[in-house]
Amino acid sequence: MVNVILFEEAIADSDRYAKRHLLLGNGFSISCRADIFHYSSLYEEADFSEVPEVERVFEALNTHDFEIAIRSLENAAALLPIYSQSDSDASIKMREHASTLKDILIKTIAKNHPETPSSINYNEFYSCQDFLSHFLVSNKGGYVFTLNYDLLLYWTLMQDRNPFDTSAQELNKNDSFGNDEDEPDADYVVWQGETAAHSANILFLHGALHLFDAGAELQKYTWVRSGMPLVTQARQAVDDNKFPLFVSEGTSEQKKNKILHNAYLYQCLKVLTANAQTGTHCFFIFGHSLAANDDHILRRLGKGSFKTLYVGLYGDKDSVDNKAIIQRANALAVMRHERKPLEIIFFDSASAKVWNRY
Repeated sequence: MVNVILFEEAIADSDRYAKRHLLLGNGFSISCRADIFHYSSLYEEADFSEVPEVERVFEALNTHDFEIAIRSLENAAALLPIYSQSDSDASIKMREHASTLKDILIKTIAKNHPETPSSINYNEFYSCQDFLSHFLVSNKGGYVFTLNYDLLLYWTLMQDRNPFDTSAQELNKNDSFGNDEDEPDADYVVWQGETAAHSANILFLHGALHLFDAGAELQKYTWVRSGMPLVTQARQAVDDNKFPLFVSEGTSEQKKNKILHNAYLYQCLKVLTANAQTGTHCFFIFGHSLAANDDHILRRLGKGSFKTLYVGLYGDKDSVDNKAIIQRANALAVMRHERKPLEIIFFDSASAKVWNRY
């Protein structure tokens, strides 16, 4: 018989640990805007009807990564004339499809995301800040790790605390991004590298739509500095050959390979792993199905040394989806060595009232 406790009970129980950490899945965003964030990946949401050949490009490259597909098409278009001067039409078509694929990427982002922070009302932000305060305030504050691409977490952290709540404390919210030394007044900030990352406590494990690979540096685009909507910033960045950094590959192994080849993502993974190996800490999982395609993250929890994992369940605990989550959570406990057992405690996700406390 699986016992499901309230979120506040789980928080009270976790007071026995030195630090509590939070891992967010897509349910965090779904609980805010279910009509927008019910999607499994940008690739699956993209509309390739105007360029059906592009789907075959992804298949041939064995990837769901837009950047790889775009760059492969552009490189092939440049090389093809060397080997076949008679195929100029094919070269032109590849360039056109690369350009179209950039537009598809931006349109897909726009289709699945609110335009600006004003799309979320203040009470929703205040509610979410209260939820996050359990992990980002006081001596219990640890890390917030997110697997989401969207901007909801970033927007929430950028808002001022509730002025009508005199007990509301400021959230610790260091993501290791800061001014570009060469362009301190730029509309973006840049990742300060592994050294600065040690003090960060907000980590985007799979990247995010506001993080752009500019080649020599990783840039974080900010709404506060530019006042420019996400769609406009993203379109300009892609036109400048800067691609959003996010891990959209299908399998856990493919995601892991992407992470290991990016300094920022790899640093995020190392931070999660180090804290999972700390016996005096605990972890909460909210809004994640514990699906196998994120095993590269979940295995770090299963193989860790921390003693208790609090797992959120939404709705009827006997539903098919929740039974699967319960089974996968228990499987993480089975990974543990008998000298470092993992306790699994389930809590009611709805009782956390992440976006609707007010």
